[in-house]
Amino acid sequence: MAVCLNRVKLLKTWYQLVVDNFLAVVAAASITAVLRSAWPISHGDLVVWLRDQQPVHVVAAVVLTAVVVKLRRMRWRRDVYLVEYGCFRPRPCFRAPFATCQEHLRLMPYLIDEESKTFGLRLLERSGLGDETSVPEAYHYVPPDSSLKASREETELVIFSAVDDVFAKTAVRPAFIDVVIVNCSIFTPTPVFVDMVVNRYKLRADVKTVNLSGMGCSAGLVSVGLAKNLLQVAPPGTHVLTVSTEILSSQYYVGTERAMLLPNCIFRMGAAALILSNTPEHARFRLRHVVRTLTAALDSGYRCVFQEEDDRGITGVRLSKDITTTAGHALKSNVAAIGPLVLPASEQLQVALSLLKRRLLGRAKVRFYRPDFRTAFEHFCIHAGGRGVIDQIQHGLGLSDEDVEASRMTLHRFGNTSSSSVVYELAYVEAKGRMRKGDRVWMIAFGSGFKCNSVAWECVRPAANAAVNGPWADCIHRYPV
Repeated sequence: MAVCLNRVKLLKTWYQLVVDNFLAVVAAASITAVLRSAWPISHGDLVVWLRDQQPVHVVAAVVLTAVVVKLRRMRWRRDVYLVEYGCFRPRPCFRAPFATCQEHLRLMPYLIDEESKTFGLRLLERSGLGDETSVPEAYHYVPPDSSLKASREETELVIFSAVDDVFAKTAVRPAFIDVVIVNCSIFTPTPVFVDMVVNRYKLRADVKTVNLSGMGCSAGLVSVGLAKNLLQVAPPGTHVLTVSTEILSSQYYVGTERAMLLPNCIFRMGAAALILSNTPEHARFRLRHVVRTLTAALDSGYRCVFQEEDDRGITGVRLSKDITTTAGHALKSNVAAIGPLVLPASEQLQVALSLLKRRLLGRAKVRFYRPDFRTAFEHFCIHAGGRGVIDQIQHGLGLSDEDVEASRMTLHRFGNTSSSSVVYELAYVEAKGRMRKGDRVWMIAFGSGFKCNSVAWECVRPAANAAVNGPWADCIHRYPV
């Protein structure tokens, strides 16, 4: 049995090498043959012809060629790079171990029936969260403090900590920032988050600012996509600072609707800051692709994550019981869009043959070939939305436990930190020392709407000291668990 498996693996390896390189070799040979047979004059004849031309004509031809090349390059879209990233690392005083959550559930005055308390405890037990996840100071009160002051204090703590971290790791100074993008879904004060950042770091008066809200846990990748679009048309040397967070203090649900209690149990405090640029100087990752999928045209997708009032007029976020199914459908559409961009020719050929067989022989007789995305990526950062979400994506993409380790460990250590979770997962991979130059990373995130967004990165320069300088610095030695 082992010999057969080794032979299958060997055959698959040879197949990938032949197919992935066959087209390039054939194309190069064909172009060479065509040029050699079609070229009308020899090298010596070309030299004689050039000598017979007027110098002014030769100079004009060279200048015209240079101008055409320059115009062509100006129309090319510039590469976008991730210069550095930083994350908020909560202090131990913000910890919310299971025993504390259990005690608070039993003391909450609005959970008057034992059934609701049991439901909340069952959610916590099955959530995949560990005892070191953190909640804002407002959550440590009974009942929680949902005041505007508490929300502002949490905002300043998590956002400024993440931005301080990213500036401490790079030579890019606040004065170099040209654009600021901040995303947070529910809490949006006045002045908004970008104004807080500009005021705190005394950014230039001509800095451009964008504040995104209501886009859920996928908003961090939406910010990356927006930064990409801006950088590709901006002058060389432009820097964009993006900050992703979710402020919890103002959104604690104090009702008894089960579908609205889930966010209380799985969401935890966190924030991530990224500096992107359109020049490779000091870059750590190159942005390869951004693919966004939106299913808001379908009522099931639109109402999957929905902020509303319950029967008693208490505001909360309702998570549909079909959220994993909806996420699965959105993921299929997103995979269909990003697959042709990243998969090698060997995998795309098998997918094409599978589709052809299904068309000729019928869908029921031929099983659709599921492409192996491990041939396109070395690392996977799947949004840590919950144990069920990670399980669904792992099964749908055919990933191993090692492939989703970063997602599960991030969920265990930090909980669902919303739009910043994929950056914590990237930090986990680097803290483990697994990132190599040239490695490809796939970030996948889901959000209200319903959205599924993907970002593909290529490592240019791994972190030198990620194990001692990042959100995992004090605990990476204990993981995986």
